Amino acid sequence: MKYTGRALGAETQLSIESEGLFIGSRFIDYADFASLKPINHRVIIELISGETAEVSMLGFSYDGFWEEIMDCYGKRSLASLFVDEQQIMLCEGEYSMPEEAGRGWIALYPDAVCILPQTKNAVRIPLCYAERIWLDGYFLHILMRSGIEYVVGKMGYDTKPFAERVAAACEKTKKERMSAIAKTPLNEPFTCKGLFRTGQPEQYWNAAFGRGVCAVELFTGEDAATYLYKFDESQEVFLAQLEEAMEAAGTHREIIYLTDGQLADKPLYRMSVDQAPCVRFLRGRSDGRLIHSANHAARLSEYLR
Repeated sequence: MKYTGRALGAETQLSIESEGLFIGSRFIDYADFASLKPINHRVIIELISGETAEVSMLGFSYDGFWEEIMDCYGKRSLASLFVDEQQIMLCEGEYSMPEEAGRGWIALYPDAVCILPQTKNAVRIPLCYAERIWLDGYFLHILMRSGIEYVVGKMGYDTKPFAERVAAACEKTKKERMSAIAKTPLNEPFTCKGLFRTGQPEQYWNAAFGRGVCAVELFTGEDAATYLYKFDESQEVFLAQLEEAMEAAGTHREIIYLTDGQLADKPLYRMSVDQAPCVRFLRGRSDGRLIHSANHAARLSEYLR
C-alpha cells in the first residue's frame, strides 16, 4: 500500500512491498533492516549500515503503516528462515534469547517455533533439537541440546494452549524424524546421515569423515554434488553443527558455498546467513565441492584419506 509522509528529510511517497520499502524512488530491502521502532507516531528504521530512516507525518495512516510493514517484514523473515509449513498458532508475546529480549510475534509450526521481533534477529527454533520444554508461570522455556535456551510467554489466555501445542509438536516431530532417518539409506564411504526438514523425508544427506575433513552428499532430486568442509574442532562437535546447519538451510545448498560478494545479490540469503549462526559456522568451513563425474569416487577417496 502507498502512504504519504516524511522520511529522509523530505515529504515523500512511501510504498510497503513484500521485499522492502520504497521511500520515494529509493528502495530499502528488508535484508538491510536492523530494527524497527514505533516512537510517538514515528517509525524509526535502523539499517545495518548504521543509517537511520525516520518515517513521520503519516497522520491517520500511522497505525496502518506500522501494522503493514511489520506484517511484510515478518513474512520476509520467515521466508529467509525457509519456513513454508502450515502455521499452527500465532501469538503476540514476550521473548528472551541470547541475542536480545523484547516483545514480538511468536509462531508455532509443525516442526518449529519462530520468534519474529522488531529486529533482524528473527529465529526459527527446530523442535527436533529441543532437549527439554517446560512451562513456568507465564513463560515457556525451550532448552536446546546445544545448551541455548529460548523463553517465550505472556501471551494472555493463549500462553497455556501455546505451550501445550509446542510440547505436542515437539514429541510428534521427534518421532517422525527418527522414523524417517531410520529408513534413509547410508552408502559407503558415508557413515552419518540426516534429514533437512522433518516434513520432507525423501530429501536427506550422508556425511563421511576424514582427518579434520568432512564430505556431505545431498540427496534432493537435483543435480548431484558433494560438499567439502575442513574443521578444527572434534568430529562430534562439528557433526552436531552440521546437523543443525543442514536443518536450518534445508535444501538451499547455495547458501553454504556462495561468496560474500555473491550474497550481496541475494538479499534473502543475506538475511538467512545473518540469522543462523550454524549456517555461518558451516560457511566458514566450506572447502569446495566435488561435481559428480567419472572419477568422483577416486577424488572423494583422496580427499578423505
